[in-house]
Amino acid sequence: MERPGERLLFEGIRAYDDGQYPQAEAALRKALEAGLRSGRDQASAHKLLAFITCTSERLAECEAAFRAARAADPAFVLSRSEAGHPLWGPVYRKTLP
Repeated sequence: MERPGERLLFEGIRAYDDGQYPQAEAALRKALEAGLRSGRDQASAHKLLAFITCTSERLAECEAAFRAARAADPAFVLSRSEAGHPLWGPVYRKTLP
């Protein structure tokens, strides 16, 4: 948590969990810009950005975020319940290899 990127990621996750999606999106984008060392952390940020953009009907951004998550962490997958979500599930499935 000493790095700005990780601190912003934590803030973004917390805002997302609290339903503060505009604040979450801003913090997650800043976290990615600040540089997250871990591919897993990058994938987490992109995943939440995908969820936010899908629910606000920005489907191209949602798809790009899922692709970026997989690029950051080739082992990235959604949980079964996440993949079954009616809004982002179909977009996620389009990005599967």
